[in-house]
Amino acid sequence: MARKIGSRYTAHQILGRGSAGTVWLGDGPEGPVAIKLLREDLAADQDLVERFVQERSALLHLDHPRVVGVRDLVVDGNELALVMDLVRGTDLRTRLERDRRLAPEAAVAIAADVADGLAAAHAAGLVHRDVKPENVLLDALSLEGPGGAPPALLTDFGVAKLIDSPSRTRATSIIGTPDYLAPEIVEGLPPRAAVDIYALATVLYELMAGFTPFGGGHPGAVLRRHVTESVAPLPGIPDELWQLVHQCLAKAPASRLRAVELATRLRELLPSLEGLPPLDIDEHVEDGYEHDEADEESGEGAASGPVTGAAQAAAGGGAVPLVHSRVGPDANRDTHTSMRVPAADELAGGAHGTARAPRPVGEARAGSAKHHRVAERRRRLKIGVVAALVAAALAVGGWLATSQDETGSLPAPAAGYSGG
Repeated sequence: MARKIGSRYTAHQILGRGSAGTVWLGDGPEGPVAIKLLREDLAADQDLVERFVQERSALLHLDHPRVVGVRDLVVDGNELALVMDLVRGTDLRTRLERDRRLAPEAAVAIAADVADGLAAAHAAGLVHRDVKPENVLLDALSLEGPGGAPPALLTDFGVAKLIDSPSRTRATSIIGTPDYLAPEIVEGLPPRAAVDIYALATVLYELMAGFTPFGGGHPGAVLRRHVTESVAPLPGIPDELWQLVHQCLAKAPASRLRAVELATRLRELLPSLEGLPPLDIDEHVEDGYEHDEADEESGEGAASGPVTGAAQAAAGGGAVPLVHSRVGPDANRDTHTSMRVPAADELAGGAHGTARAPRPVGEARAGSAKHHRVAERRRRLKIGVVAALVAAALAVGGWLATSQDETGSLPAPAAGYSGG
């Protein structure tokens, strides 16, 4: 059923629902658009609306081919809507759900496109604050790039900041998606451009590995890992690419590259990645998450299921929903999750080491049940070998003693055979 959005736009079909609101396929004076109708409680917050309207100019002037453009902001009674460019294709989360992981060349090409978009936004003074696969759209109508990757566009600028306005949150709250939150946000510092670089490096890691470096289990455990644990290297990728990912996942914001530098470096690596297959990495657990011992001890071992929501194709071209519907619980990757900032002692109490170490297929994860079983089998095998050697030595010693008792001397060596 069609509904009017302001005086210029009409929404025809729901493309998806999410924590921020509902996205509709609509049209306006200049043709088809995507209309993000924000939740009623957001639109009813007058302070929030005024703050968002003040940033309208910056959002409307963020014009870059790697950013989904905001065409208009509609405030009409209790309705607050963003009118955005309509992108035909799919989103990166849907692509990951289908392929599990991408070849390094395609993953780097997508990340380079997103870095280009972030560079433009940061130059305009905008921080995205919620970079993740759900907010990366793949344009199916454009020519494919390196590795067969379609051009990628970043969307949802301004929404995280809108929901995180002072009138809606306390200083002790965190707004964001746990898997992609930079350590400084977990520690309560204001988000700067470097948080987007950290999130993008997490996305790039996920595109190649099939899982995020610090995700899994209770959101509190995920936040702790961002602060206390180092990222595990990915086996099978060129060292130069790994060093780049590692640098952008640095705990210290100043150690990360700027977006424009990251985009340049990623594109320089593309020729060396041509033809490399997706990484052959063992799945960490069957359901896509794993729990460390610290999680179990603190009662944080109840994992959420992996994301199962997917884009719904619109009639006549497969329009991309900018906010997605969900099937089942999605605590780990839900957009704009509000969490309490962990206290210093809680962060310090986490496991210090390497989180979720990827490994070649067939190799058990250190500390896992399979790893302990393999270690126990090896231990028992060693004990068995040692016992057999001891028994053999005792047997030989007994035989020698018996022979000496019977003959009074040790037996002579056997004579060699010579043919005649």
